[in-house]
Amino acid sequence: MSTFAEILLNGLSLGSVYALIALGFVVIFRATEVVNFAHASLLLAGGYVTAVLHDDIGFWPALLAGIAGAALVGAAVEFLVMRRYRGGDHSVLAIVTIGVDILLTTELTRRMGTDVLTLGDPWGDAVLRLGPISLAHTRIAALVAAALLITAFLLAFRYTSWGIAMRAAAESAETAALMGVRLGRVSLGAWAVAGGLAAVAALFLTVFPTPGLERATSLAALKAFPAAILGGLDSTTGALVGGLLVGVTESLATGYQSDLTFLGRGLGDLAPYLVMVATLLVRPAGLFGTKELARV
Repeated sequence: MSTFAEILLNGLSLGSVYALIALGFVVIFRATEVVNFAHASLLLAGGYVTAVLHDDIGFWPALLAGIAGAALVGAAVEFLVMRRYRGGDHSVLAIVTIGVDILLTTELTRRMGTDVLTLGDPWGDAVLRLGPISLAHTRIAALVAAALLITAFLLAFRYTSWGIAMRAAAESAETAALMGVRLGRVSLGAWAVAGGLAAVAALFLTVFPTPGLERATSLAALKAFPAAILGGLDSTTGALVGGLLVGVTESLATGYQSDLTFLGRGLGDLAPYLVMVATLLVRPAGLFGTKELARV
């Protein structure tokens, strides 16, 4: 029972980080109706800036710089690339983001080389022990930070003018524009917010017990993508629920790998996608996604 509780707590912590990344997918999709496959490079950019600067200016200023840097990269992609294709086919725009991701990831990995970069976090390898249950301080910090950020975002999304404008644009972009909503600002803000959230996620994906920031870190965004699809690409609540489900599923599959050897190795990496496919077979729009209606 203690093993299950430990695995579950670690899964919730990991899921909260996936929820931050999934929320970035959802924010951009709601603002532009484009699936952003460049999200992995935003995550890598935020982590890289933090890793490079923490020795010179300290961890917390470096983290803020990483968040700002990833937000600026996201805003630059929107302004320099995506805005030029506004009004185009959304499928084509999604393919464009793949090209952007390849360019950014290639440049960042060229700068990183084969090194594994540390981000200088203050928690180190400290572990909290509650009887038979052990939980790394980094996992607790991830859960708390994700809860605070997601709560702040949901409040801003509901009560600020930017959030209201985004909801209006998601409902009907043409009507929102006629009512005075500046769609360019909404889209720019969405990309910046997504970049900032990705930078925070990069921190908690590279601290203990993982060795640090490396080339493969950006692949974590691919694990968060099923979370966004699972919850519904147009649902902020779905991003939270989907992230937690994916994190818990991956943690349970990895933790009980020895009992599931008949299913093969690496089940933890495959489990989130299996859950996503199973859910979409029942609810094609995701758990909280909006069902599309067509008149025939």
